[in-house]
Amino acid sequence: MPYTAADQRYTDVAYRRCGRSGIDLPPISLGLWQNFGGTDVFETGRAILRRAFDRGVNHFDLANNYGPPYGSAEENFGRWMDLDFRPYRDELLISSKAGWDMWPGPYGNFGSRKYLVASLDQSLKRMGLDYVDIFYHHRPDPRTPLEETMGALDHIVRSGKALYVGVSSYSPELTRRAHSILTELGTPLLIHQPSYSMLNRWTEDGLLDTLTELGVGCIAFSPLAQGLLSNKYLNGVPEDSRAARNGSFSSRLVTPDNIQRIQALNALAQRRGQSLAQMAIAWVLRNERVTSALIGARTVEQLDSSLDALANTSFSDDELKEVDRYATEGGIDLWRQQSAIQPS
Repeated sequence: MPYTAADQRYTDVAYRRCGRSGIDLPPISLGLWQNFGGTDVFETGRAILRRAFDRGVNHFDLANNYGPPYGSAEENFGRWMDLDFRPYRDELLISSKAGWDMWPGPYGNFGSRKYLVASLDQSLKRMGLDYVDIFYHHRPDPRTPLEETMGALDHIVRSGKALYVGVSSYSPELTRRAHSILTELGTPLLIHQPSYSMLNRWTEDGLLDTLTELGVGCIAFSPLAQGLLSNKYLNGVPEDSRAARNGSFSSRLVTPDNIQRIQALNALAQRRGQSLAQMAIAWVLRNERVTSALIGARTVEQLDSSLDALANTSFSDDELKEVDRYATEGGIDLWRQQSAIQPS
């Protein structure tokens, strides 16, 4: 059936300003890291995107190697644009990233000018776009000078292939350096995309303060700790879970300590009238310095449940104290080594 977006899609969404910029983001954005690739059901992904936009989610986040296979999420997204969203392009904020492995050889990874420019050209072709709204360097590169990586982002903006640029998994110190270089070049650093959840709180150790000082937005990915902060793992690892597949999220991370943490947090969520996943999203968004929480979705029903977290994002002092008692480091930060990198 032809798609027409809901007339009331913007009515009940309290958009948040992204740092010192002219961009507003929905409090919850949709990421296509999982469940939207070539091995997934095409029409399910299409239905999720339709529902998200109907509920005011106008920011879709991708990367060059999202799939599997690599590139297939962007290829599917290009088809969904043609089928449903091309008339709404100017209402959408579309982002992509490069920095992890994409093709063989020395120029298909990390942060060289050659890799970043070539990768974005490929992403635009896959999605059928003239430009993306945000292009990120996906992770620090230990060998490429930061000046080259930031110079590539500046070039990309000046070429018209991206309107804004961001970084992901950069430490506070490296973020400050990146911001300084980009400022000198005349291209603002719009946004940082760090991992952040109740079991992965590294952003609170200086990064959020740095972003606030610099006027850079923050979009937190993996607020559900890749699903660990959901009802799915309360009693261990189900056979149909992501952890059981031992891909990006290993069953080794579902430790007895983490199960105890999420069981205690789930009890609090139930008293708040929320699911554990809804409370986890609300907790990330309790902090006004977080512009948006970046979620995934496997079904339309799961998407709706996550968006319903916005019905209650306030916490009492007692609730926050109880969260702090159990929301401690769970050893699930798969990007910790990346954020410690300082390029030469």
